[in-house]
Amino acid sequence: MQQNTLTVVSLFAGVGGLDLGFKNAGFDVIWANDSNKKLKETYEYNHKNTKFVIKKIQDLEISEIPEADVIIGGPPCQSWSLAGNMRGIDDERGQVFYNYINLVEKKQPKAFVVENVKGLISRKHIQEFEKIIKTFEKVGYTVNYKLLNAKNYGVCQNRERVFIIGLRKDLNLHFTFPKVTHESSYVTLKETIGDLVEEPGEYYKGSYSSIFMSRNRKKDWNDISFTIQAGARQIPLHPDSPEMIKIEKDKRVFAKTQCHKLRRLSIKECARIQGFDDNFNFIANNISDKYSMIGNAVPVLLAHKIAEELKKTLLNNKKI
Repeated sequence: MQQNTLTVVSLFAGVGGLDLGFKNAGFDVIWANDSNKKLKETYEYNHKNTKFVIKKIQDLEISEIPEADVIIGGPPCQSWSLAGNMRGIDDERGQVFYNYINLVEKKQPKAFVVENVKGLISRKHIQEFEKIIKTFEKVGYTVNYKLLNAKNYGVCQNRERVFIIGLRKDLNLHFTFPKVTHESSYVTLKETIGDLVEEPGEYYKGSYSSIFMSRNRKKDWNDISFTIQAGARQIPLHPDSPEMIKIEKDKRVFAKTQCHKLRRLSIKECARIQGFDDNFNFIANNISDKYSMIGNAVPVLLAHKIAEELKKTLLNNKKI
């Protein structure tokens, strides 16, 4: 009898954007892990049927991780990010990539999925990235990777991320990345958050840094959002905010108008843009932690698209 429900173990789970996408595609996420204690209440509240373990990946015992068909997860991206210090493998957070590979080697799932920032395949890190791919291949997997932009898959956000998909070589299967569904016409802010104008929910009211004011941070209602980042101070402006006028290189000011209300996107609006339902509860003592939870997540719809293709591959036995 063919197995119809595929099981998943999630590493570096965060609040479970990637997990939710896999659940929506019919996978059973049975066990999840993250090292951030602040995420525990949020994850367990929203993923009641998944066991959640707070522990560094380096400290996980193989025996405590259940057997699963698929291992998913996005190792910390700060050390590879084009917006960060780009220390890559020289950073402890960059080295956990190899802890992830070690667990994949020992557990030997049918498949694995990795999501990470565009900087992973930048010129500075491409040699290390190729080494990572070769290491995955050495431990028994056929590997396929691609840079995807969430806007091309129905997400109201310009967000480029690298996805690495591995299939165990003995299965002799071939994974094909999902086809682009939105190429010239994208899902707009109006369609995504237009109904929240009167009741947007809580939003960060702190000052605007010189870094924030060095670039345009506002999109109009008929546009898609900038990338939703993990830092509250870097959250894009609401479409009804004043325009940002460039007055010199790397310096802008807000247009003076009484017709617009200046504010950043709210928690609820950012969550919508990332694909979380309104009933998804982000539990934290401060608003900055909530923005961090949302910005660090994989857009749910993009995760769902990846999961659907992987499910077809594993259950329909798409041979090479």
